[in-house]
Amino acid sequence: MAGPAPIIGLPGRLPLDPALEAAVSDWGAWLAHERRLSPHTLKAYGRDLVDFLEFLTMHVGGPLTLAALGDLAAADFRAWLSVRAGRGLARSSTARALSTLRGFFRRLERQDLVHNAALTHLRTPKVPHAVPKALSEREALSVIEAAATQAKAPWVGKRDAAILTLLYGAGLRIGEALGLDRGEAPTGTAMRIVGKGGKERLVPLLEVVTDAVADYLDACPHALGAHDPLFVGVRGKRLQPGQVQALVRGLRRALGLPETATPHALRHSFATHLLAGGGDLRTIQELLGHASLTTTQRYTEVDMGRLAEIYRAAHPRARGG
Repeated sequence: MAGPAPIIGLPGRLPLDPALEAAVSDWGAWLAHERRLSPHTLKAYGRDLVDFLEFLTMHVGGPLTLAALGDLAAADFRAWLSVRAGRGLARSSTARALSTLRGFFRRLERQDLVHNAALTHLRTPKVPHAVPKALSEREALSVIEAAATQAKAPWVGKRDAAILTLLYGAGLRIGEALGLDRGEAPTGTAMRIVGKGGKERLVPLLEVVTDAVADYLDACPHALGAHDPLFVGVRGKRLQPGQVQALVRGLRRALGLPETATPHALRHSFATHLLAGGGDLRTIQELLGHASLTTTQRYTEVDMGRLAEIYRAAHPRARGG
């Protein structure tokens, strides 16, 4: 009887030694079941590793083995980085790929399969500092209102509005919202969310959030059991992130919003507007499920940027008075 399909899919053309192939499969299973990474993140990690292994196949000119990985020098890894640069890949993409590779080699090290310190001598490419792009309060609310009114079927409009309200009103990631089952529908004053890396957090619920979800469920034509998806498409299947991203793309065109208006921008807006309203960073960190306060601190730059705009527009000296 065949075993479960490997989580990290390897192209059949890759000439891997069975022990190395097993190590890749084990790493993927560990990421999925121990680290509890999202399917989207797992695919990204898989692409990064396959990219490296494909390069290495050409670079060493033969089948890849665990021993071959142990023999790699820093120059071999730099050659891979050079090839990526020559392909015009963004530094942010290469920085993530290098992080993926380091994680894979750490796993091999812990399992006493490969010992190679060459990766520690590589510098991560400098990535431009990204500041989250938040919507204004008016823009965020207009996106949700438009979602409710522009759908072809009234129940679909209620569903779309409920999803976007969860992103903006509770700061959920799109994968967290769409991963909910019917039995996990937000009710009461708080809900427990399992985020990246299996990290749990308690998210307070506004009445507008629970009302939006209840309104959708009342209108939904599908009979949903406790273990069925909370948010479903017209055929009753779990809604996918790409469908919500396409929805927001259409809404931002209709509303004349910038391309930075995405589902994730609603989560950014949740944090930015909380901070502007007097929320402290530690609390916002907990609400967003960030492992590091440094990640949350990016929102202070957004808020300070808006304050600077208000200052320049309103201060008499800034106007030349």
